[in-house]
Amino acid sequence: MAVQQNRKSRSKRDKRRNTHASMNRPTLSIDQTTGETHRRHHVTRDGFYRGRRVVETGDDA
Repeated sequence: MAVQQNRKSRSKRDKRRNTHASMNRPTLSIDQTTGETHRRHHVTRDGFYRGRRVVETGDDA
């Protein structure tokens, strides 16, 4: 059975346990057609995705 040779500090233990706890902001992109800022891999508010209209919004319908 494996037995540790020296004790880990509370600081080292907590760093290991909490590495996933940081909050990251979503990555933003700029649409090539409208110039609108949007989340990566998501449709813009105007309904564009990768330069093409994919969703008809309330203004267009």
